[in-house]
Amino acid sequence: MIEALVTWLQDPSHWTGPEGVPARLGEHVLYTVVTVLIAVAIAVPLGAWVGHTGRGRWLVTGANALRAVPSLGLLFAISMLVGPLIQSSLAFTIPSIIVLVILAIPPLLSGSYAGVESVDPAARDAARGMGMRGSQVLTQVELPIAMPLLLSGLRSATLQVIATATIAASISLGGLGRYLIDGLAARDLPQMVAGAVLVALLALVTDGVLALVQRHVVSPGISGRRTRVGPTDIARLGSTRAGVRLTSRGSSPVVHPNGK
Repeated sequence: MIEALVTWLQDPSHWTGPEGVPARLGEHVLYTVVTVLIAVAIAVPLGAWVGHTGRGRWLVTGANALRAVPSLGLLFAISMLVGPLIQSSLAFTIPSIIVLVILAIPPLLSGSYAGVESVDPAARDAARGMGMRGSQVLTQVELPIAMPLLLSGLRSATLQVIATATIAASISLGGLGRYLIDGLAARDLPQMVAGAVLVALLALVTDGVLALVQRHVVSPGISGRRTRVGPTDIARLGSTRAGVRLTSRGSSPVVHPNGK
């Protein structure tokens, strides 16, 4: 099987044309990006509002219940309802995007809500004591602190979309899922395995990129990462300690001019 997979991947005809790997990969990435952007625009503000005000928690619970809905069944149901209303070549693409958005909303909504809701009340009180309005507290205090959970929800939603977009190929949506659907129809096992491997690689690479983004976006003070100490910092620390002398054993340290 491995030899057959390598042979399929090495075939130049599988890397050119509208059905080649680069074209299918581009379609898959495009669907994923569009879906995630729409879901972020809907779920993140809503989840932040629920976490900030404490109202509408039932929205988060209801959205999480959507995870129990079979993806393929929801895909066919919305395609049957919405598809006939669209008189264009997008008759199958738009229903698929709708389903992908619906499935991407729950992790984003939960992540943004949980992140904002878990902010220490003392931080909110301190911000209000400085004269910040409610919107300023949300955008300048709560959202930065909630960033780790929010980005974790983003990673989960993105992987969910990548996986479900593969199933959506069953209703004429493009992407890497076409290799699985077409391979199953033609009983071409190497093509099916190649499609599965490519989807898995795309998911791994995407999650790795988002993990790097999360590492650089989240403040070290929030993430708990230790900052590196350079030679200059060590020298400064040594000179500071050199200027500290104990007046007597067990007494408090006293800093003398010129280290004396």
